[in-house]
This record gives sequence, structure tokens and C-alpha cells, in this order.
Amino acid sequence: MLSPLPTPAEMAVWDRETIRTIGIPGVTLMESASHGIVNVLLEEYGDINGAKIYCFAGSGNNGGDAFAVARHLNDFGAEVTVFHTRPKKAYRGETRTNLLWAQKLDIPLVHLAGMNPDALPQPDIIVDGLLGTGFHGPLREDVLNLVRAVNRLGERAFVLAVDIPSGLNGLTGRPQPDAVRADATATLQAPKLGLVLPDARPYTGVLHVCPIGIPRKIREDHPPRHQLITGEIMNALPAPARDMHKGSAGHVLVVGGSIGLTGAPHLAALAGLRGGAGLVSVACPAGLADAVKAGSPDIMTLPLGTGNAWTRDMAASLKAELHRFDAVVLGPGLGRTPKATAFALDLVAACNVPLVVDADALFALAAVPGSLGAMPEQAVLTPHPGEMARLLGVGTSEIQADRLTAVDRFLSVCDATLVLKGAGTLVADRDMTCVSPFAEPNLSVGGSGDVLSGLVGALLAGGLSPLHAACTGVFWHGLAGRALNNEFPARGNLASEIANMLPHTAAAFTKEPESC
Repeated sequence: MLSPLPTPAEMAVWDRETIRTIGIPGVTLMESASHGIVNVLLEEYGDINGAKIYCFAGSGNNGGDAFAVARHLNDFGAEVTVFHTRPKKAYRGETRTNLLWAQKLDIPLVHLAGMNPDALPQPDIIVDGLLGTGFHGPLREDVLNLVRAVNRLGERAFVLAVDIPSGLNGLTGRPQPDAVRADATATLQAPKLGLVLPDARPYTGVLHVCPIGIPRKIREDHPPRHQLITGEIMNALPAPARDMHKGSAGHVLVVGGSIGLTGAPHLAALAGLRGGAGLVSVACPAGLADAVKAGSPDIMTLPLGTGNAWTRDMAASLKAELHRFDAVVLGPGLGRTPKATAFALDLVAACNVPLVVDADALFALAAVPGSLGAMPEQAVLTPHPGEMARLLGVGTSEIQADRLTAVDRFLSVCDATLVLKGAGTLVADRDMTCVSPFAEPNLSVGGSGDVLSGLVGALLAGGLSPLHAACTGVFWHGLAGRALNNEFPARGNLASEIANMLPHTAAAFTKEPESC
């Protein structure tokens, strides 16, 4: 369901413990890495016999990988030259070992000092082993110039990055300020956190993971904080029983709606049904019930009061009804009047079932200092960057500049599960931060967040834990956005179409119903 995303520091621990604790030599890991890298090149490029290949070797282990790769490429009949950034005598450890082996095989080794890389003849293939995941910026001017020279050559060559494109920050995925633009990246043992974040995508090309022999015990004894959400999370959805009925499929209560904003709770309710809930009801001011229902016989309503506006005492009357529901989605279209804010805060305090807090209910929380600290662990909060900024009392640009730090700040004061929406949505609780693999333009439409909140509500009502429901909902929502790109390649889809796409995208993962 989840795939580890070690930070550069966590990967360094895996390497160190494998070598020191288990006793597997570093040169053995490097040899495994080089075979994996070559296999990626053969898979992506094809026959390399006679191809002119430049391997760029930096000063660290990535340089050692480049020297090792050069040996294997030479055996495949390629015309290989290694351009190295340090004098030969300055290399140490397994990197020096691989340099010497390449030298004994008469592979040309050229020191880049004093050379003009722009004067190099055009190669067919470039292997980028200049900088590894431990690099953090900014690039020195000489290295920046080299990276840009590689990119110029790469306009007419296939570029394969070793572990990470040089110049890319392995923690944030951002170029510092530029990075090698690879056609493919062969990352070692596990994708590093920065490689799967949205800013890295223009640089990584096709991402391949090459196991190098880090033992499972080491990985389990030193688990990374961050995980990538994978398609296996959909396989983990419970199979429906043939004798199931609407009551056993979960009953979701959506609480929201105000004048001019009746579509939001309708969309959340629609997504709850499309996400598999047996029943969905919408609680709203009585005067808005027909508008929220919008002619849909599938959505039930729970009218409150007599008018069109929220009042604080509605929370008390709704509290008496909560035992009927398996999950609550609070906030879509609720409005931001003082009475709506007071209602939302009172309902959060009274809610004793799994709860999704979205949209205007997040505005209500942000209005009261300390409210995050009072959130129950069974709650899931789903802010977009602007709402997250309001919750933390900072600007939206600060959230977007460092989303991972924003998540950590939130979790330092709140025990609930967080869904920080946006490209590469982050789902986190105190134990783990999970990263969505999706960045889908078709999800960037009004009402998309309401669909997500309703879907997560349905998954909570189905019995999933808050983190599991949030991760599954985010992945499923991303699948729907990607599928809609086929019909709407220039966008233009509606939020309701995201909801309606949910059952279709789940079909590939659906198990046969359990027998009676």
C-alpha cells in the first residue's frame, strides 16, 4: 500500500548500517547498483553496441557508480569515455576502486579541470553521475556550468541520471537553481523523497528503482518517515459481501450548505455514494434542503431549524442524531457567518464519530486559537494551501515554499490526520507522512475538494482508520482525475464528473464479492 521514501539522510543510514552492521562491503553495493543502472539504460534506450557514451563522474559515490557503469557499457560494445571532476589520485574508497578497474580496462578517463565541456563532440548517451542525493544547494558556479553543458548535449542525447539528476535537492525535489534534465533516472534501492515531489518531475524523466542489496532487516529497523501511496492501497479495500445491505455499507452525514453554496454539500454527498457508502444524508438549514438535494432522489436531507441560515442551537439538535451515522463530513458550503462558525465549533466538540473537517469548518477552527489542539485523533482535516496558511497563521506562499515543514508544524499542535491538498497531496499523522503520486490538472476545478471530503467520509464510514481512509481517498481521487484526462485532455470537466468517475477507476482493483 505504501512504498518507503527515504530522505538522503535516512538512505545514508541504510548504507552505513548495511556496511558496518551486516558487513556487506560498499564495493558490493556499488557493483549491484551499476548492474541495475545498466539494465535501466538497456530497457529505455535499447542496443548500445557502437553508441558513443559519456559518463560524468563526480567526487562521491555517484562518481563511483559512473566508473562502474562505464565498465559494463564497455563490455556491451559501447564507445565509453568517463569525464571526472577530481584528479584521479583524489578519489577514495570504492569510488577509487572502480576508477582503477576502469583504467585497467583502458576506458578513457578525462579530467574535466580546464576543459570546455561545450566543445565536446555530440554523444548518443550521457550517464549523469556528478552529484548524489546528499547534495544541497546552491550549485557552485563551475558545477552549474557543467550541469548546463550536460543539458545542452542532452538535447540530442539520451540522458540517464544515476540515483538523482545532478543539481536536484533530494529532500525538496527542487533544482538548485538548475539540474540535469534526464530522460530516465535509475534511483538506488528506493526513490528518495524529493524525486516524487512535483517540482522534480521536469528533471527525472522515467523513474526506475534499482535494488542494490540493502537487507530487509536494515530497512525495517530504520523505517523512513515518508511513504509513497501506491495502487496497492486500492487492493486493500474490503471486498463487498454478496449479502450486504445499505445499512452495512455505512451512513455518511454531510453537514453544510448556505445561500449560494448549496452545490458543495451536494457534491460531497454524491462522492460519498460513488465511494461506496450505502446511505448519505445532508444536514442543512431547512430552507435550503431542496436546493441541496437538487432533485437527486439518492441524497437524503436532514433539515435543521426553519430558515436559510445556521444557528448555534442547531448543533445541540444535531448532536442527538449523530448516533445514526458512521462518519460526518463537516464544512462544505457551510458559510463563514459568526453563527455558522459557532455552530461548527460546537459540533466538532460534540462529535463522537469519525469526522472529516473541510472548507468553511476549517475557517471556523482558524478563528479560534488553540482549536487544533482540541481536535480528536479520529478526525481528518483536508485544507488546501490557503486554508492551511490560515490554520498556521502564515502566508500561502510560505506553505507552498515548504509543504513538508508546514505538515510538521501542524502535527506539532494537532493529533488529527492531515490532508494538505495540491499537486503531490500530503497525508500525515504523528507517525507517518504519505505522498500522493498524482498531480492532475483535471482535479483543479471548483468542488473537487468537496468530492474528496465526501469520499474520505465514505471510507471512514466503511471502517477504515483515519490515515488509511485519507490515503485511499487521496489516491482514488487522483485516479479519477487522471482518467478524466482521457475524455477532457484540455480540462473542462466538472467536479460531479470526478465523483462519477470514482466507481470506474476502482473497477481495476475490485475483488469478487464475498459469498454469503
